[in-house]
Amino acid sequence: MSPSKNPRPEPSSSAPKQGSARSGAGAPRTAAAGAPVDSARPQIRPKAEGWQQPMDAEGRPKLQFAQPKVKQPPKHLADMTLDERTARAKELGISGFRAKQLSVHYFRHYTSDPEKMTDLPAETREQLVEEFLPPLLTEVRRLKTDDGATIKFLWRLFDGAMVESVLMRYRSRITLCISSQCGCGMNCPFCATGQNGLTRNMSSAEIVDQIVQANRAIAAGELDAPNAAEIADEADHAALGEETDFAESEESAAAGKGASSSSGVGPQRVSNIVFMGMGEPLANYKRVMNAVRRMVDPAPEGLGMSARGITISTVGLVPAIRKLAEENLPITFALSLHAPDDELRDELIPVNSRWKADEAIDAAYYYYKTTGRRVSIEYALIKDMNDHQWRAELLAEKLNARGRGWVHVNPIPLNPTPGSIWTSSEPEVMRAFVNRLESLGVPTTLRDTRGKEIDGACGQLAAAEE
Repeated sequence: MSPSKNPRPEPSSSAPKQGSARSGAGAPRTAAAGAPVDSARPQIRPKAEGWQQPMDAEGRPKLQFAQPKVKQPPKHLADMTLDERTARAKELGISGFRAKQLSVHYFRHYTSDPEKMTDLPAETREQLVEEFLPPLLTEVRRLKTDDGATIKFLWRLFDGAMVESVLMRYRSRITLCISSQCGCGMNCPFCATGQNGLTRNMSSAEIVDQIVQANRAIAAGELDAPNAAEIADEADHAALGEETDFAESEESAAAGKGASSSSGVGPQRVSNIVFMGMGEPLANYKRVMNAVRRMVDPAPEGLGMSARGITISTVGLVPAIRKLAEENLPITFALSLHAPDDELRDELIPVNSRWKADEAIDAAYYYYKTTGRRVSIEYALIKDMNDHQWRAELLAEKLNARGRGWVHVNPIPLNPTPGSIWTSSEPEVMRAFVNRLESLGVPTTLRDTRGKEIDGACGQLAAAEE
């Protein structure tokens, strides 16, 4: 969707005034008594490194909300409801019951191989598979790390475009980080995906097929359990996919009603989805929401997943956030904020030129008020850029101004690049940032960074063959 077609909402009366944020670039706010003041540390400004950041006619980073006019993928069973599949089968002169059988094979057994569909008539089996299950994702390469507990898949789509997804087994969940677009049009200078620009939106079925193929790999025993060190690390860091736990009430968490299993065995299929792969999901709104409904629809209409195990992350497309709140689905919402002040966020997150930080936070708060689901604030900690104490204080001030208990902050150590300004904050700085937020009453958990050795961590997905 193009946000230019939607009116910009007025900031809520609870939002702190912009003038309270800061007086100059890099000027630290006065710290509270006993809090460290990092005025000696420099303020590094964002800049594109190793690539030319596209600019618009006004000299601002270019944003792509609409996809180019390109050929769309063939229609697939996962693009349709069960009723639509049944109707299509009847149009082809085939019993509608066959559409349900195909759905069972795809959504329960994770197969598109006609040779395995022995309950279908041999004379029409190939025709049914060709019509309803055209090939969408062809695996180009997979890389493993974390002793086999993390797999990154590189997929080639029907038109040659490529995307990536990352599968991670934790102690009590299996999380799949999925892509929703080929490339991304949000042009964030620290994100490898954003450097590619937007090729096209992915179809609903292409989004869903990432999960089906991941489940196929799990069923084949290709995803190993995490080792003892990785399990121990979960106690100190948030696993990807734990946003759903943050969104549960304290009472539910205490009663063990969260999305994760407490048995220690863990699930044997994907249990948690995070839309944190390639693309801005809310810029592909209709297809993403159709895919989400296929995820949560009970089998054989869909995968029968829990909506509470699905997290949609956005850089801040405000009208779409508000629309998402009205969907009546208990999914978890994550706002990639990365800076609480507009001066820095304008440079880090170009969409901030459309909707400012307070407007994005207001929309996140609206999501909480509408759904009752706690919101996650994603915050990549970048050395000497956005990790100063005064920004932790400003972030806490803005979140607390809207109330308590509605939000959880999830700082993410930026995946380091040697010699670049884009590198992770120092460990002691990260601890101080987290501690400052917590001391100001904001629940905060540092994110685990799985897959960085294979360029599979947050912000690293670029879908390169080499």
